[in-house]
Amino acid sequence: MFAGLLAMFAIESYAQLYVNNSYVFVKNEQVFVNQDIDIQASGNIFLRNEGQLLQGTTGSSANKGTGVLSVFQEGTANNYGYNYWCSPVGLTTSPTGNGQFSLNPIINRPADVTTSVLPSYTTGVNGTAALSSLTISTYWIYQFAVSDNYANWLYKGQTGTIDAGLGFTMKGVSGDDENPSVGEATFNNPSSSDNQRYDFRGRPNDGTINIPVLAPTTGTQYPNSTLTGNPYPSAINLNMFLLENSGYSVDVTTGAVTNLSAPAAASGPINGIAYYWEHQKPATTHLLLSYVGGYGYYVPNNTNAFSPGVYNNATWDTYNIDGSLNTTGGGSGTERYKRMFCPIGQGFMVQGMNGGNAQMKNKYRVYRKENTTDSQFERNAAPSSNETNSENWEEISNVAGVDYTQFSKAEVPQIKIYTILNNQYTREVTLAFNPNTTDGFDTAMDAISQEPNLTNDAYFSMAGNVNSFVISTLPFDINKRVPFTLKAGEMASYKIAVGSIINFNGSDNVYLYDGMTGVYHDIKNGVFEITLPEGIYDNRFEITFTDNALGNVNNTVSSLQIVQNNTSQTLTVSNPSALDLKSVKLYDIGGKQIFSKKSLGVQNNYQFSTSGLAGAVYLVEVVTNDNQKLAQKIIVSNQ
Repeated sequence: MFAGLLAMFAIESYAQLYVNNSYVFVKNEQVFVNQDIDIQASGNIFLRNEGQLLQGTTGSSANKGTGVLSVFQEGTANNYGYNYWCSPVGLTTSPTGNGQFSLNPIINRPADVTTSVLPSYTTGVNGTAALSSLTISTYWIYQFAVSDNYANWLYKGQTGTIDAGLGFTMKGVSGDDENPSVGEATFNNPSSSDNQRYDFRGRPNDGTINIPVLAPTTGTQYPNSTLTGNPYPSAINLNMFLLENSGYSVDVTTGAVTNLSAPAAASGPINGIAYYWEHQKPATTHLLLSYVGGYGYYVPNNTNAFSPGVYNNATWDTYNIDGSLNTTGGGSGTERYKRMFCPIGQGFMVQGMNGGNAQMKNKYRVYRKENTTDSQFERNAAPSSNETNSENWEEISNVAGVDYTQFSKAEVPQIKIYTILNNQYTREVTLAFNPNTTDGFDTAMDAISQEPNLTNDAYFSMAGNVNSFVISTLPFDINKRVPFTLKAGEMASYKIAVGSIINFNGSDNVYLYDGMTGVYHDIKNGVFEITLPEGIYDNRFEITFTDNALGNVNNTVSSLQIVQNNTSQTLTVSNPSALDLKSVKLYDIGGKQIFSKKSLGVQNNYQFSTSGLAGAVYLVEVVTNDNQKLAQKIIVSNQ
């Protein structure tokens, strides 16, 4: 045991830690305590400038004492925008173990490096921050636990208590508290005029923490959800939590997932998906009907828990196909970073699979500073059109002392597909490829939509499953056909294209097949546009990697030559092998049939006028009497 410690500026490790009549000051480093911590009333532990505390207890927490650990975290929303939180500390009223969270007195306003004061509270809807003051609105402090009814938020306010490991909502405050005397200059949203820094003060959470979840009702699209998060004063490896609690086994020293079979994976209490609330920045209203926000999705779908999973952005921004913002619709920012390492204080939703208790454990804890790649409480970052993870993994270690730099940073091969819906917002879905998965639902590998009530939507469907999926992970096969559903709650327009490709080289092509027209649309190099009347189109479209119309062409039919002459405004099909043609059809890029010429017989050449067509890309499909097909794009320009 140790007493009277003053300051730590390097990595330290102890069997137990006893603090009395002094303090421990941890700056920009980690402290590892293998057993329990006793902080007496006259003692403190201060975590500053990304200082973090890890513990190695394998059972329930034995931390005790009425002294407190203090750690800073910044919110990044003004008084209209929510953050999801999970407290790293609890009340010290119990003799030992993890205490409950209560807004008052745990959240404080930093005054200097070691001193904080309680904030003011208002029951009104707006909070405020300034250099020497902080007023928090208690109107928005809610808990959401084990429910499949989104209306069942439980109000907690200023003094309500929340068990360790459960999360809460809190809207931000407007105004700046950029106080240089606290010794920290970094803010999560430095370009914003709304900066809030909170000091969480209480007994440090430790050990195994139960998170209650319920199994979903059979056939429902609303699996039971619980708002939880990272409950420790250190980062956690979110992959390990999601994998182990959805039925997999993970080696804490190698990260290897040792039972990648789907039946084993279905045995856990949760479905292995983390749901993150994202709010348009800056938020501008408290009115629910005017919210611009949604859920981002993270699954760990890798073969190793020490490698990144897949994250999908929330559906509220609109993008062009090159990844830039589409200024005709949507918001003004998005979250593109990975979520592999969950920072101190971060909250997220999980959904029940088999019910019972999901468990947070110390073995998930890691020392990872916040950054824009894989561990950030909140930040906007620009998307890229063709991504490769090349960030350094320095300064990452877990409770077993494993240095992460020896492990692969590579994300699983994946294709991001953007669907712009009515020029209002973009649904991002991801096809990922892992040979250990199936075409059905695999926990921690596929992501079920948390927003099935969007008026217009685009998502993957799975046979025998009522849910809509925004991440689908499956073994790659170049002949695979992936069902893709378009939902129109009213007459709606859709623009669909590949947004980015990550570590994928299994195919040069990505198509959207329209079963009604029989046309394959190249969405890797172009945009498929269509307007649909009200309805759910769950048996019409597929994502494919080969164009069967081209793939089945033999050497004879490939002798056909298709030429567009824009000077004479004529489309010519030359037939040097004297084939008997059944039809020649022309489609626009949206799949609409422009003309169909049938029973053409055997001729050397076939000519069709294009004088009345708008300048655009079109698809010509030629079919012989023995049902061989040839399809080719042409460009019409009549200027």
